[in-house]
Amino acid sequence: MAKPLELDAQWLERISEQVTGLNYGHVTITVHDGRIVQIDRTERTRYDGPSQKQQVPSESSQQSKQRDNSSTGEALRIVQ
Repeated sequence: MAKPLELDAQWLERISEQVTGLNYGHVTITVHDGRIVQIDRTERTRYDGPSQKQQVPSESSQQSKQRDNSSTGEALRIVQ
């Protein structure tokens, strides 16, 4: 049978500190023999839109690339 978790005001404060201000991410509490031994905090950063490198090129720029590459004999295949 599992031992009851030993939790005091100090651990509650530590957990609260790790959770406070966390927008995206997780807090992992490691317990050994009914005692908290470690708290891990992983914070993620989320961005609203894609960066310029991740944006899909417009149709006109795709046609321009095809035209430029076809003049050199290279084939350009666009996969969406």
